[in-house]
Amino acid sequence: MDFVTLNNGVKMPQLGFGVWQVKNDEATKAVSKALEVGYRSIDTAMIYRNEEGVGKALKETNVPREDLFITTKVWNGDQGYENTLRAFDESLARLGLDYVDLYLIHWPTPEFDDYVDTYKAMEKLYHDGKVKAIGVCNFEIEHLQRLLDECDVKPVVNQIECHPHLAQKDIKEFGAKHDIFVEAWSPLEQGGEILKDDVITKIAAAHNKTAAQVVLRWHLQNDTIVIPKSVTPSRIEENFNVFDFQLSDEEMNQINKLNLNRRKGPHPNDMNKR
Repeated sequence: MDFVTLNNGVKMPQLGFGVWQVKNDEATKAVSKALEVGYRSIDTAMIYRNEEGVGKALKETNVPREDLFITTKVWNGDQGYENTLRAFDESLARLGLDYVDLYLIHWPTPEFDDYVDTYKAMEKLYHDGKVKAIGVCNFEIEHLQRLLDECDVKPVVNQIECHPHLAQKDIKEFGAKHDIFVEAWSPLEQGGEILKDDVITKIAAAHNKTAAQVVLRWHLQNDTIVIPKSVTPSRIEENFNVFDFQLSDEEMNQINKLNLNRRKGPHPNDMNKR
């Protein structure tokens, strides 16, 4: 496993396991398999409705708590200062934990303009020792800049949709300038066209790897934190086996050129669902 050091000194595995769209009763088995394979970072959220299933796997594992890195998120309908504090306590109870390693705002929901107050509540949780680090998801540069201007604790990560068809160059450059890591959700474009792309498949064949492994390796070598998701045991294992090969500069450049600025999910400015 490779680790990154966040801007507050906390170390985070660069490869994690996501459970978006995993049913609660399936999450326990999937997370248990991921931990067995070697994952130590698990990414869930209140709105995924599987925190309890994740928590059960964490309770049953022999992996020490201090070796785990657990992320969850505050949903749009729970934003605001007091609502965020309540929502955090509820997530913590569902997970069965004393603290989480990373707490994130799920979307900025600019139509409601609550994300600064939400973040200030997260700063309190951070100062109280209930979370080891705080950050955001799906924030555009203007949202990040406002937090930097109006809040005290710099976000450690910005979790955004990112894959070779949506490289997010501007946000990555802004993050690098301010020491905010990009963390990629849908890193494999939800198993989309990118895994069939000729450039990717040729590189995969050259390394005797799968297309998914090549895309994950591209993320890692771009200094991106990545959280692939699967409920299939063989895929969970496959997605973890990406530390035994290296893409050349030429191969990285070939993949970089695949960017289309094309999203699978909504644009953050339009995602105001509560």
